Amino acid sequence: MRRVSTITAAAVSTAALAFSLTACGSSSTESSGGKDKGVGLAYDVGGRDDHSFNESAARGMDKAKKDLGVGGRDMTAKNGETEAEREQRLTSLADAGYNPVIGVGFNYQKSIEAVAKQYPKTTFAVIDSVAAGSNVDSVTFGENEGSYLAGVAAALKSKNHKVGFIGGVNNALIQKFQAGFEQGVKDTDSKAQITSQYLYPNNDKGFNDPAAAKDKANGMLDSGVDVIYTAAGLSGNGSIEAVAARKDCWAIGVDSDQYQQAGLEKYKDHILTSVVKNVDVAVYDVIKSVKDGKPLSGPHQYLLKDNGVSLATSGGFIDDIKDKLDAAKKKIVDGEVKVRIAPQQS
Repeated sequence: MRRVSTITAAAVSTAALAFSLTACGSSSTESSGGKDKGVGLAYDVGGRDDHSFNESAARGMDKAKKDLGVGGRDMTAKNGETEAEREQRLTSLADAGYNPVIGVGFNYQKSIEAVAKQYPKTTFAVIDSVAAGSNVDSVTFGENEGSYLAGVAAALKSKNHKVGFIGGVNNALIQKFQAGFEQGVKDTDSKAQITSQYLYPNNDKGFNDPAAAKDKANGMLDSGVDVIYTAAGLSGNGSIEAVAARKDCWAIGVDSDQYQQAGLEKYKDHILTSVVKNVDVAVYDVIKSVKDGKPLSGPHQYLLKDNGVSLATSGGFIDDIKDKLDAAKKKIVDGEVKVRIAPQQS
């Protein structure tokens, strides 16, 4: 994976700190000492082992530790957090000497903006949102573009001409996944029926509720849907489990190549493909920029044309439709197809 070229410019060791780290959901190890402790990574709900979004970020940190010799600490959000709790997590990392401090997920936008002002010599980064601040790197992705390709694959692989989309939370970001997927399906099979549903209208638990996703997926499968694409973080594991229990049905994973996830190994023969977001690349890029003394700031986009998003080929299940997927990708990259960022109103 290479560095994306699409760039839109722009030691405290006290008991109180230890308590604040624990209270905020501290989840991992701390290495390195002194003022430059390396990266501070703040996960969204679901944590490092969600087999999806957060885990991709973790891979970026792990690579930086290995290749760059940096230290680091990671911490995890919990369901229903307040803005103050997110600010406390970021503040504790910055105050302890971690640089950069990275918020994994759009929920960190406001807290990053608030805390970055207090630590102007520390580089902050937010994934999936654009935050103000001269010392903030704002990372976004072409989720709609990758999801379009998933829609093409779903339409070509569905025997019943019925496909489904499950989103964790009904917000603008997850609607990008839905919009691209639906457009890809319809451009490939105009007669296909698409069922799109969300786990929660506005609750971050939507990214941390596998049981809800499993229930939603079972309802779709009962109605004849035979391919389901789920964009819901950890919740998606439940959807994949439901699909794997049915004959001749496919799941499409998200963010990480979910076929390759050890925690999902028993379901992998039902994982058609995954829409991969290179969160790991973005995390590594900002860590390296700080290490090199040239910290990134401003908005950075990771798009399909730069392989910032892609469709996983693990398992070989989409090898037979590779030519059609390549053709669809070329149309997007060449600008012939403009992928929507919001679903069409029915």
